[in-house]
Amino acid sequence: MNEFKIKINGNDYNVVINNVEDNTIDVEVNGLSYSVEMEKPLRNKKTAAKPVITRSVETTVAAPTVQVAKPVQVGAKGASGAVKSPLPGVILEVFVKVGDSVKAGQKILILEAMKMENTINSDREGKVIEIKAQKGDSVLEGADLVIIG
Repeated sequence: MNEFKIKINGNDYNVVINNVEDNTIDVEVNGLSYSVEMEKPLRNKKTAAKPVITRSVETTVAAPTVQVAKPVQVGAKGASGAVKSPLPGVILEVFVKVGDSVKAGQKILILEAMKMENTINSDREGKVIEIKAQKGDSVLEGADLVIIG
């Protein structure tokens, strides 16, 4: 039995492979059982082929990648000098580092959301005290990104 955590079209799934016979694989996805039919039978059980998964909604999904980013958590009250994420997304680039002086309106990072690059500017003048989100992090709306004091 193999267990995987996968992401398909932004949705997280827990997948357990229960049984493999010829060209049929019995899997459990988020607690629901599916029978997945391979295009060709496996020749050697150690050689993994890419399955074609068919669901009752007639959607075919190729074998997904397993990389899942961890979201940055939002604090209960948030820091007082925090520049917050205006919407959920992924950090593409950070232009400041701890100790840098920033001016109001200065570009501090790029956030990708809904396939759009969004420039996040400083909303105040001051010194960068802490960077809470790094390149590649998934962030939620309202998450503290950079603390400016």
